[in-house]
Amino acid sequence: MKTETRMIHDVIIVGGSYAGLAAALQLARARRKVLVIDGGSPRNRFAKSSHGFLGQDGRAPGDILADARAQLMAYPTVNWLDANADKASAIGHDFHVTAAGKDHEAQRLILATGVCDELPAIPGLAERWGVAVFHCPYCHGYELDQGSIGVLATSEGSMHHALMLPDWGETIFFLNGAFTPDEEQAAELKRRGAKVETTRIRRISGERADVELEDGRVISLCGLFTLTRTSMASPLAEQLGCAFEEGPLGPYIQTNEFKETSVQGVYACGDAARPAGAVALAVGDGTLAGTGVHQSIIFHRDP
Repeated sequence: MKTETRMIHDVIIVGGSYAGLAAALQLARARRKVLVIDGGSPRNRFAKSSHGFLGQDGRAPGDILADARAQLMAYPTVNWLDANADKASAIGHDFHVTAAGKDHEAQRLILATGVCDELPAIPGLAERWGVAVFHCPYCHGYELDQGSIGVLATSEGSMHHALMLPDWGETIFFLNGAFTPDEEQAAELKRRGAKVETTRIRRISGERADVELEDGRVISLCGLFTLTRTSMASPLAEQLGCAFEEGPLGPYIQTNEFKETSVQGVYACGDAARPAGAVALAVGDGTLAGTGVHQSIIFHRDP
């Protein structure tokens, strides 16, 4: 395995998961000098399998990443650093990233830093995240085999989840005091066949997702879906002064159609730069960022 040595790179990519790897691959194939800095904590590390990604459906996320990294590292212009990037700044027309106690320099910077998920504070919920508690029905709904499914409300935005999930199984919408559907919303839920449970949840238990209610009842589910609140997994975008947009789940980095941020020369891709994420979308985002960066180096001269 190649290790990083002191040099000025064409591009530094912070984040070596799906988006970062996809961006790096495009640049490697253009024979550009790339440094990938990765802390080893992909967002879907808690899931046993990944779904909905063409050609990789059902594989373990770690296996997909390991294969992709091995393929990337076969290109001689790519270096990899296992570390967290602590600081980023623009100095002149170049970018400096501090990681593992050293300063690394490049003409362009790609942020594929991902997001963190903040789960509702219900005992037993976090322990089942990615195993029996999910956020994306396209990623995990089919495997529940049309069994009983729960939707845990966190806000009025959870109505979207509750109206979607009946396509994957009999759905119970646990309001848990988050909000009360109005008359029109109640009619929509009824039309979709989603049952509504108003009693608050005490905890989640069992091998899958047994919902223990405050009145003593226990409702056994094959899976439970909930919306998380997301936040940036890295402070770099804020340090660099990148603009953010507010999405339904949390803030994300604003980019244009080429994945360039509001800071010239800084690009962002994957979950950190989308209102909602999925593996396939992250790979597409990374591909756009990689090609966008390459063409910016060729066609845009610094003043």
